[in-house]
Amino acid sequence: MPNFARLQIAFKNVYVRIAIAALLGVIAAIAIWKSNVPQDPTPVVHSQNIAEITELAAQKARLEYLLIAKPLSESPRYVYKFKDGASVHVVKVPSTSHLSLEREVLLKNAIPYSIAKDDYLASHKAVMDEGETGWEKTGSFLKSYGLNIGIVLLVLYLLKFGVPGMGMSASVISPDKLKGSMDDLIGMDDIKQEVLHLEDMIRNRAEYQSHNIDKPFNVMLTGPAGTGKTKLVGYLAKRLNLPLISASGSALESGYVGGGSKALNALYRKACAKGKCIIFLDEAQSLFMPRGRSEKKWEDDTANTLLGLLDGVKSDKGQGVIWVVASNFDDASTDMDEAMLRRFSVKINFRLPNKLERKELLRSFLSRKKDGLVDWADTNLDQVAEITQNLSPALLETVVERASMLSIQEKTIINTNLLFRAYERATIGITDRATTLDKTKQRERIALHELGHFFMQIDPFLRAGMSLAEVKEKSHLLKISTEAVSKIGALGYVLQSGEDMSLRTLEELERDVVGLYGGVAAEELFYGARGISVGSQNDIEKITKMLNLMVSRLSMYSRSKLDYSQLNQDVGGEHTIRLVEEKADELYSYTLGAIRDYKLVIESLKDTLMEEYVLSKDAVFALLEERSEMITSQLHGRHANLKLCVEEVAA
Repeated sequence: MPNFARLQIAFKNVYVRIAIAALLGVIAAIAIWKSNVPQDPTPVVHSQNIAEITELAAQKARLEYLLIAKPLSESPRYVYKFKDGASVHVVKVPSTSHLSLEREVLLKNAIPYSIAKDDYLASHKAVMDEGETGWEKTGSFLKSYGLNIGIVLLVLYLLKFGVPGMGMSASVISPDKLKGSMDDLIGMDDIKQEVLHLEDMIRNRAEYQSHNIDKPFNVMLTGPAGTGKTKLVGYLAKRLNLPLISASGSALESGYVGGGSKALNALYRKACAKGKCIIFLDEAQSLFMPRGRSEKKWEDDTANTLLGLLDGVKSDKGQGVIWVVASNFDDASTDMDEAMLRRFSVKINFRLPNKLERKELLRSFLSRKKDGLVDWADTNLDQVAEITQNLSPALLETVVERASMLSIQEKTIINTNLLFRAYERATIGITDRATTLDKTKQRERIALHELGHFFMQIDPFLRAGMSLAEVKEKSHLLKISTEAVSKIGALGYVLQSGEDMSLRTLEELERDVVGLYGGVAAEELFYGARGISVGSQNDIEKITKMLNLMVSRLSMYSRSKLDYSQLNQDVGGEHTIRLVEEKADELYSYTLGAIRDYKLVIESLKDTLMEEYVLSKDAVFALLEERSEMITSQLHGRHANLKLCVEEVAA
């Protein structure tokens, strides 16, 4: 069996290559020499006159032979010679005429003929040449085989260079063309500190090498979209005065086998030619997925190539290249390849801005507008920052831009109310009153449903004896709306703010469930158990998910703290379903009982909400202040009834 490794090494020798090329040349020369068959000296007369063939019927006795050359080609040749003639006659006919000539002339008149064999054509080349010049022969050849040759060349080109437009388009940006600075990133001091630490590592490479830290400082940036990962890479390249080669990780999906590997290698060669530079791969999460998931092994080629380039065999080539990749996912939220993660010595996880940072971001975006376009006296950035929790800097900028659009359309200046409306447009969507304008019964049900949500959210504070002013301070309500929202498929909604980060306790989660149950409980209170509408579907879906988390995943109602979702379905399934049903029944029964205390208040607020369509937080609590005695009497009456029932049971 041949040793292919030795053959491969031998072919790298220049003299071996020259010897093989010479041998191939000799073989080609012998083949050409052998193909030069001696030609018959008989003169050849060419014609395209089909009548010559039809006249052969009358001259059949004179024929020495009749041959048909290339009968299946586009232009078959009829080759004949007379016994008393000195020339060979060649008549070229169209392929469409050949069959009729063969049938109507040759076969009908019993003229003997045969097919010209290759050895005859080899010794009678003039039969096919028709006396053409070299250029004419070339033209005929290209006309016949040009399309095939073009297809072969195109396939070879695509195999070599890939499909145009499907390769990786990497842009090289010099440091002087990079805009902005680290100071433009508002807040995020912890993130900026990490980047400055990275800058120090790259600048003082020799000091780190003295500590035997000699591996490349490959960087992995993770975090939600719109948090500034791409901008920060540009700032870093500018501070280090290094060119930035930016490319998208999605461009590696080139559509053909090996395309991603080829694109990565081309990117690396471009970076090596620059010497010191930063390669930035954005949206590169697909490269971090665990390899070997598919039976198609070539699907892992791109990731394998990147692994080799990130930390391959030690060499001076590419020492100045710094790889920075960005992903919207991290190893905590997504299963990632361990070998790939190990290649990145620096991992920086971006986060969403907190309330103080959101306030400063909003101030920065608004301050870029011309004087007189923002009413700073009527703009409460604390309130806007509170409602925009979990929004990235990019989304906050979108909210401000939407507020500007509204101010232009309505010819007003930007204030708190306009920013609130812009936030609703950017997150909730466009609201619509016309959908339910003429449907009084539906609007009444929607109003009662949304008020049920609101009262069950403030119920714990009212039962704790807090004043309405204190309840307003605690409440996260922003507005109650009976406008339709097509984006979320709702005919009304309660908009409220929340906390940036909260480790929800069992008591708080139960309050959330009761708040969600408030809508369906209000419908049952006013319309009966058989009058509950399908409008509660979204609420019930959320409740089911929350109770499943509390019972199945967190085991909050059991001393044995187990994640039942990881156990066999037969072991934990029935137990979980039974417990979820019990807790759901308990919490809904409480909600239904508690909301009865607010029936009169809800009924009195319903008409105002239907008339106004939207009630802000201030408007709602102003109406509650007018009905404070009604609320107090209802709650105290229920408390007295409960106390009496307890005493009777004790007696």
